[in-house]
Amino acid sequence: MTDFPLPQTTGVLLAAGAGTRLGRGPKALLPFRGRTLVEALADVLLDGGCREVVVVLGAGAGEVRARTDLTRHTVVENPAWAAGMGSSFTAGLESAPQENHVLVALVDQPGLTAETVARLLGAHRPGRVTAAAYADGSGKLRRGHPLLLDATLRAEATASAGGDAGARRFLQGHPELIDLVDCTLPPGSGQSGGEDLDTPDQLHLLG
Repeated sequence: MTDFPLPQTTGVLLAAGAGTRLGRGPKALLPFRGRTLVEALADVLLDGGCREVVVVLGAGAGEVRARTDLTRHTVVENPAWAAGMGSSFTAGLESAPQENHVLVALVDQPGLTAETVARLLGAHRPGRVTAAAYADGSGKLRRGHPLLLDATLRAEATASAGGDAGARRFLQGHPELIDLVDCTLPPGSGQSGGEDLDTPDQLHLLG
């Protein structure tokens, strides 16, 4: 028994990009299952077991706020979003309760499910990084998102972020801390679950 409560997990949804390569405005506003992508994925994190969700906006933040209902979540605007993912990653982690683990997800991953979130939360071990992994064409698992950072690792991960790198530099420096969890979607789903929506030829991922 412990005299202290166990850490909870805060979901951090990075939704600040302009979607330039896609050419359809901020990815956060893409239509998805009768809603916007940012609304759907923020709720996926909550439904999967995160205690609360921090949504980081950037490009078109005013329009995103006006066209979505994110009242269930904490919304943070990153004025430096154009500098790259690192600033949004930092803004999200700094807005989460300091005692919590954080699960970082990307708004351009429409294959993310509540079941995947729950699997990562259930697999996490103290002092570790728990990362979703997806099978490629050869069946080899490749690390992707979401990424669950233990509360004890947050400060170092944040300090390493910058430019287009969120947790990447931290992960490259500490491969021994990473536990991969197979989150590949079952056959027949049409995708592995880990694809990022970056270019027009990937719009089919929205279903």
